[in-house]
Amino acid sequence: MAPQRPDNCLLVIFGGTGDLARRKLYPALYNLFIDGFLPHTFQVVAVGRRDLTLEGFRREILLPSLKTFSRRAADLATNFTPFAARLHYFRTDIYDPRGYTDLATILAELEQEAGSRGSGADTCRSNHQGKGAFQGNRIFYLAVAPEHFGPVVRNLKETGLVPAQGWQRVVIEKPFGHDLPSAAELNRQLRAVFSEEEIYRIDHYLGKEMIQNIMVIRFANTFFEPVWNNKYVDHVQITTAETVGVSDRGSYYDGAGALRDMVQNHLLQLVTLVAMEPPASLAPGVIRDEKVKVLRSLRPLDPAAVGANVIRGQYGAGEIEGKVVPPYRQEREVAPDSLTETFVALKIFIDNFRWAGVPFYLRTGKRLPDKVTEIILQFKSLPDILYFKEYGELQPNVLVIRIQPLEGVYVQLNAKRPGNDNYIIPIRLDFCQNCEVGVNSPEAYERLLYDVMRGDATLFTRWDEVEAAWRFVDPITAAWSAQEPPQFPNYAAGQWGPPTAQELLTRDGRHWWQEGE
Repeated sequence: MAPQRPDNCLLVIFGGTGDLARRKLYPALYNLFIDGFLPHTFQVVAVGRRDLTLEGFRREILLPSLKTFSRRAADLATNFTPFAARLHYFRTDIYDPRGYTDLATILAELEQEAGSRGSGADTCRSNHQGKGAFQGNRIFYLAVAPEHFGPVVRNLKETGLVPAQGWQRVVIEKPFGHDLPSAAELNRQLRAVFSEEEIYRIDHYLGKEMIQNIMVIRFANTFFEPVWNNKYVDHVQITTAETVGVSDRGSYYDGAGALRDMVQNHLLQLVTLVAMEPPASLAPGVIRDEKVKVLRSLRPLDPAAVGANVIRGQYGAGEIEGKVVPPYRQEREVAPDSLTETFVALKIFIDNFRWAGVPFYLRTGKRLPDKVTEIILQFKSLPDILYFKEYGELQPNVLVIRIQPLEGVYVQLNAKRPGNDNYIIPIRLDFCQNCEVGVNSPEAYERLLYDVMRGDATLFTRWDEVEAAWRFVDPITAAWSAQEPPQFPNYAAGQWGPPTAQELLTRDGRHWWQEGE
């Protein structure tokens, strides 16, 4: 059966020659095109400042993008030309209102052309308009820095590009502000033009294949949900580790740090998916309601709790995969005396009936030994009877959801080792969905772009989620600003953060699980 396509629409990418568009958006759209998920008359208009002809854009921007970053680059000889025919280039300064007037003309012409080609169910029609006329459904993707969001959406409104004849959606990337007041101001600018239902805030982690599987694992398997609570779960660990440094993001990262760059969005989003209550339905709004409840149930961290339960670090020189790498303070566009954290570990609690008393340990950092994102639920040990009495301490049962680079899930059990003795060892029931030859999981942006076209906001962050996350994180940064600055660097590249990150668990009689245990 052919895949069901969403409504036909136009996608306008502001920042169409930038890094995000080249690395993520064009490869994702190309892969969707090959797999047959794009609407029949779907068109893309890339908006940029570079002086390029249409042919120059396709040759200098689009083709190198697909060759370098698409998981389907081997198919370019056959598919590039028909795919490239859907992409157009428009040069303008995003601060110049006159450019938007010209852009409106181009979009109208493309929609008229698409309307003459479309027919039947493939025609781009609004659900709320007359059945006979072609309706212009438009997605505006702001692949630009957040400080440009306000001027862009204001120009969209003032030049009549919004509201569109059909439906309209705007997609924005993080960071959603650098604290709650800046996030609220950013949201105010967006809401002056678009409704909350029309705003799609991308957190690309939520598009990863195994992230989407968390709810399925929980709610589609009888033997998990009954033990997914504080009666059976000892603690939860969530790790997002990177071997790379800040690369060419030094200027941005030095003003953000690991807490704002990773904890406020990615890690807290993973917490919500692990800890949320079963939703009443799979409707996007219902699922996001349950996620917000988790964020609002996070125990606030006062300055004393921050000092005891939040660890920050910054990497120094060291070795990664056998190569010597410089310290953070010598990275490009990083201040030589920077106090920005490149590592954060924290212990948090969710004060509700399901999770009361269960610690959630989170950690994220750069220049760590392995690139890995995983969620670990360690279950409580059984009473000291039977095998626990006869054979001493046995390994706990553990559920591991591996998000990247391996994608899969395994459960650790205790079982008798083959032989004449009764030696008990931990064994794994292991499933890896991207280990087999020929398996090439879709990139996160493929699913996210497809969902924007379909109007499915499940994997996107709603404003009240953003607000609740900042309300939790802002007190941490406030406490840090009032504390004596740490002696950075405090861990060498290639180590699992500063020693205090290990102590965060060892003082509780626990330890971080590492791959291979």
